[in-house]
Amino acid sequence: MAPLAGLLVERGERVLGSDLPLYPPMSERIAALGISVLPGFSAANLPASGLSQVVVGNLAAKDNPELVEALARGLPVKSMPETLHDELLLGRHPVVIAGTHGKTTTSALTAWLLQSAGRAPGYLIGGEALNFQSPSAVGKGPAFVIEGDEYSTSYADKGPKFLHYAPRTLVLTSVEFDHADLYEDLEAVKRAFRKGVALVPADGLIVANGEDANVLDVLQEARARVILYGVADAGDDGPEAGLIATNVTRDAEGAHFDVIEGGRLLLRAESPLSGRHNVGNALAAIGAVRGFDVDGAEIAEGLATFRGVKRRLEERGVARGVRVVDDFAHHPTAVATTLDGARRRYPGSRLWAVFEPRSITAGRADFEDAYRAALSLADAVALASPFHAARLSRAGGPGVLDVDALTESFTALGKPAFVAKDADAIVARLVPLLRAGDTVLVMSSGSFGGLCGKLLAALS
Repeated sequence: MAPLAGLLVERGERVLGSDLPLYPPMSERIAALGISVLPGFSAANLPASGLSQVVVGNLAAKDNPELVEALARGLPVKSMPETLHDELLLGRHPVVIAGTHGKTTTSALTAWLLQSAGRAPGYLIGGEALNFQSPSAVGKGPAFVIEGDEYSTSYADKGPKFLHYAPRTLVLTSVEFDHADLYEDLEAVKRAFRKGVALVPADGLIVANGEDANVLDVLQEARARVILYGVADAGDDGPEAGLIATNVTRDAEGAHFDVIEGGRLLLRAESPLSGRHNVGNALAAIGAVRGFDVDGAEIAEGLATFRGVKRRLEERGVARGVRVVDDFAHHPTAVATTLDGARRRYPGSRLWAVFEPRSITAGRADFEDAYRAALSLADAVALASPFHAARLSRAGGPGVLDVDALTESFTALGKPAFVAKDADAIVARLVPLLRAGDTVLVMSSGSFGGLCGKLLAALS
């Protein structure tokens, strides 16, 4: 919602709105845009006249007092995706980045490769990309890069947002079961992505992860040309794909690899991003921008100068010789790939995984084995209680993730591990266990009670 508001302000509109309490950095960004935000929701917050449209975020329920008032007054009401399409995407070439994992990094990198090559794209990114002053821009070129979220559109439309973006280029990074509050199972997730694939016109382009069996499954609905990408590990030729990363080496400086397009060398890449998954994300972005005549040299320059996204292995500080790193990882696959990336970025460091099962999916008991495997990549583990434990208990189904059982499995292996109820309790338990040279990787899809800042303050 905030990046959309920024796009409308950039275009000359006057924007105002209401929300629950806002926090930095988004509160600062909205203030810098000159947008007045009223606290809480009330029918009285809607101006008596002068409104051309009311945009409703997907967390607003159908009984939201401002929504009820807008509908009663007959005002035009649209969702965020509908507004983005109708106000900004018509006449442009939407490049929609979709998938369970890697959307934000791939969106930011795609936009940056186009920007650094002088293509002046529009973009809307669901995170703070360090190469840009804002997570959104109208742009002047034909391309408009959008992070295509599979979560619900609005109170009236529980379908994924990306179905509203009319993609001409669609990137599909991965398909896994997630958002358990919205999708019943993996097949329901696949159905949503099949609809997205079917939207791309016959003269459009789909860039897809050829290593993901679920991605290959949903591509059966494709009418457009498909380019598959994949990473060739040492000792193999990689998947059958049109875009392959070979000769991959990863170290504390990032990743180094050759990009083969259609059997020929396109470029030699130097990327500061860590982890095998980010090599795949880079291939996805390369596939997308090749449709805008960006050449190998331009792509290589953009990859080398990409600075990443906040809360993706973001170093928050060092205190008493302990490095604190923040990451958005919450799905088991993301936790595993993030830990792998951290291990390669900080070789020789004892790696603590501090994880909050924040989302509905993360708190489910049926992910216990997956989290055990993912978190075992760390040298030591600290777990918070599942954020939605009470809600999951009431809902029935698989039940709540047993963090005590997870902890016991790690201690049985000789790894330091504990459970604490919240950020303050984790800091109190963790600080005495840390020593100079440790790296603490904090992972949560929420604010985690400001744990990174509290930990650095306590260490200091």
